[in-house]
Amino acid sequence: MATAANPAPEARYVYRFGGGVSDGGKGDKNLLGGKGANLAEMASIGLPVPPGFTISTAMCARYYDEGEAFPESLRAEVADGLAHIEAVTGKRFGDAADPLLVSVRSGARVSMPGMMDTVLNLGLNDATVEGLAAVSSDARFAWDSYRRFIQMYADVVLELDHGAFEEALEIAKEDNGYYLDTDLTADDLKALVATYKGLVEEQWGKPFPQDVHDQLWGAVGAVFGSWQSERAKVYRRLNDIPGDWGTAVNVQAMVFGNMGETSATGVAFTRDPSKGDRAYYGEFLINAQGEDVVAGIRTPQYLTLKAREEAGAKPASMEEAMPAVYAELAAVFDRLEDHYRDMQDIEFTVQQGKLWMLQTRSGKRTAKAALKIAVDMAGEGLITRDEAVLRVDPAALDQLLHPTLDPDATRDVLTKGLPASPGAASGKVVFDADTAEKRAAAGEAVILVRTETSPEDIHGMHAAKGILTARGGMTSHAAVVARGMGRPCVSGAGTLSIDAKARVMRVGAREVREGDTLTIDGTTGEVMIGSVATVQPELSGDFGTLMAWADVARRLKVRTNAETPADCRTAREFGAEGIGLCRTEHMFFEASRITAVRQMILATDEKGRRAALEKLLPEQRKDFTEIFEVMAGLPVTIRLLDPPLHEFLPHEEAEFADVAAATGVSVDQLKRRASELHEFNPMLGHRGCRLGVTYPEIYEVQARAIFEAALDVADKSGEAPIPEVMIPLVATKRELDLMKTVVDKAAEAVFAERGHALDYLVGTMIELPRAALRAGEIAESAEFFSFGTNDLTQTTLGVSRDDASRFLTSYVEQGIYAKDPFVSIDVDGVGELVKLAAERGRAARAGLKLGICGEHGGDPASIAFCEDVRLDYVSASPYRVPIARLAAAQAALKAR
Repeated sequence: MATAANPAPEARYVYRFGGGVSDGGKGDKNLLGGKGANLAEMASIGLPVPPGFTISTAMCARYYDEGEAFPESLRAEVADGLAHIEAVTGKRFGDAADPLLVSVRSGARVSMPGMMDTVLNLGLNDATVEGLAAVSSDARFAWDSYRRFIQMYADVVLELDHGAFEEALEIAKEDNGYYLDTDLTADDLKALVATYKGLVEEQWGKPFPQDVHDQLWGAVGAVFGSWQSERAKVYRRLNDIPGDWGTAVNVQAMVFGNMGETSATGVAFTRDPSKGDRAYYGEFLINAQGEDVVAGIRTPQYLTLKAREEAGAKPASMEEAMPAVYAELAAVFDRLEDHYRDMQDIEFTVQQGKLWMLQTRSGKRTAKAALKIAVDMAGEGLITRDEAVLRVDPAALDQLLHPTLDPDATRDVLTKGLPASPGAASGKVVFDADTAEKRAAAGEAVILVRTETSPEDIHGMHAAKGILTARGGMTSHAAVVARGMGRPCVSGAGTLSIDAKARVMRVGAREVREGDTLTIDGTTGEVMIGSVATVQPELSGDFGTLMAWADVARRLKVRTNAETPADCRTAREFGAEGIGLCRTEHMFFEASRITAVRQMILATDEKGRRAALEKLLPEQRKDFTEIFEVMAGLPVTIRLLDPPLHEFLPHEEAEFADVAAATGVSVDQLKRRASELHEFNPMLGHRGCRLGVTYPEIYEVQARAIFEAALDVADKSGEAPIPEVMIPLVATKRELDLMKTVVDKAAEAVFAERGHALDYLVGTMIELPRAALRAGEIAESAEFFSFGTNDLTQTTLGVSRDDASRFLTSYVEQGIYAKDPFVSIDVDGVGELVKLAAERGRAARAGLKLGICGEHGGDPASIAFCEDVRLDYVSASPYRVPIARLAAAQAALKAR
């Protein structure tokens, strides 16, 4: 028991790894972050990992709770961690004769490539650089490491102008007639260091810090600080990563890839992250550090001979240039994939012929690659079929469900780069992320063109339809982030000359200005002028295999929201098992029937309304017949007219005269009727079943059209559809009873006229809190509930989805809602009403059919909630049906 004399011990925050030590064991990603956990695990299985220690994610939370300050106890723990590294390496931190240098890197629970900060070569100063030069017998290496450290520290920790340092480097090369950074001599680099230190003092107002411990704590604070950077916040928001997770900090002994021709650094994948092929995939650079590969400053070389030959590249592959180390690396690849049972993304360094592993993690991959890798690994016996189903992100399937470039279409190829992220996109050229975001918000399709992307471009990359860069390889920031987002990307298009200030790019004599249209093909690397025709996707092969496994695993049925034959056919091709929402109002807006709808609205008595409705009856019957033909044998839920009548009347002055002439009334009469129907808050006004209660003949004619169409299709095909007639916006049992009587009478009349009947259901959409609360009594009359989660969210939260974008982003960022409640169901509020209604409804009626038909039906997190509540089905838009099928399977597997 803690007392004033014996206070409770401080929590532990530092965990060591390497040199035969692994405090983190197999690694807890929640505690150590992904990088720290995997470093600990690689060390524990005997792989060559430079020693180091991890400051846990718990310290990140405490750091912010305590006003961005560190507790005194952490300093003692960090000192112990440094002592561990010193003991393993035989070097001392800050020793002028033989200095220990460290890297300081972030490591969140889940991979956030390029979003967080890193500092390399920490521990160098004016004294230790001389010691490093002496002990390495390589002055050039030492001064190159020092200039890199100053540049990175100034950018990441001191937040100075990165461009000024890049400009100084370019001037140094130009003054000496050099092309590459590696051409700079030791003396050149020593002079550049002096220039860099002058830039620091000029911009920061103080000399570059020489105390190595001050350097370390500055870097640790910067890494924790980067968790709350704008780019990291955007990435978390786009990828549903909670803001309270925090990041760990990994401090690790430096190993150097820039110690000459026997040293190198690289990034690799155990399988192709774009296509999924079982082949080593990656890039490396001789005499370089890791940031050189991902930053796109130098063009990397291929890892394997085969990849080099396929690309037609001349520089030697690692397999050719360093055959012994490559063979060792290949063995490590196989060991890691067998150990983690997943495709790995690996960072490595070779220091004077010695291989070191700096990171492994499950690699980001395209949807196509994810499917192939999952199916292949199941076939190899590495994972089970159920595990294969769990491996694929349902949302990523969206990459596969849309058209690709027509191979026979005419293409005006401007240039070609690296096929960094597959898929094709057309759009207007923009040269910066802010413009991309602004134009995309205005509804334009844009292609973001950059010399190379940086983490600050994350918002523009998300907004763009595709990304094109002049520099960078297959593992550059642009490539990795684009693949994770599912954006087509062409990188390393070296013939591009980009003038971002002038808003123009050139390839030879050809010029493309901002606003011109480009098409990029991330599968081939081609960049084309103008738009190129597309073809529909082929959904077979690995896709078909995995979806078949998913269908075996899932419990929830998956329907679609559709009201046109084309959408119905698309949904059936994607595996829809019926229609969960057919919105009849969409049919009323068509040009061939809008006049009759307006005549009905303008009618002053029931006789006039019925005369107009009789004109609509054959049109509605035709609509339903076409839908039932596509969905023969499957349930089709049809929502009777829902929106307020004023929506069908003109709103602009110019329209009134045309409508008046078409309907045979005066303009004044039309305006008067429009004024009578105007509502201050139509979402809560005279709509839904309230229309049916006031004008029952509307629902009567719609019901007749439904049953006549269903019998027509049953007679023709021999396979009867299953109509489910939905009464919208019910708040009381009495409303439903009145409308059910209308529907049942229409059914009886049609069945009597035809001489035979068919099965049908009458139910309601639960979209009001009162309906959810009174679900028990409503279920006495309703044969099904369909939760209209769009409106239920609006009415529960008191928020209009049309206006919510003005403030909901801020609400999510501040943790008021975990996610946008119109994208992913608000489980604690709206979800509680759904759960309550389901329980009360089932208690009142055994076998009550339950589903959701709001946009949440295509959201994986919302589908998981529906599985928890044991609903019978979800309904999603046609292109999200496969996403819902896979998400439903994953929810069922996780619930076992």
